[in-house]
Amino acid sequence: MDADLKSLEDKLSQLIDLCGNLREENAALRGNLMQAQQDAETLKGKMLQASDRLENLLETMPAMAQQLAES
Repeated sequence: MDADLKSLEDKLSQLIDLCGNLREENAALRGNLMQAQQDAETLKGKMLQASDRLENLLETMPAMAQQLAES
């Protein structure tokens, strides 16, 4: 019976350790996810700015071509 109790105690100890490790890993993953989401938002903003700049450039190109043709 003592052997059974010792085995159960060892298994519970392993389970407690595993739960602690999983909590730490989960916290790290949450931090990584939050950082990735922030990076994605930053990149999205930069892409929108680049898109706006390209649209503005494309709008000015016909006017620039006309100016060059006139001179």
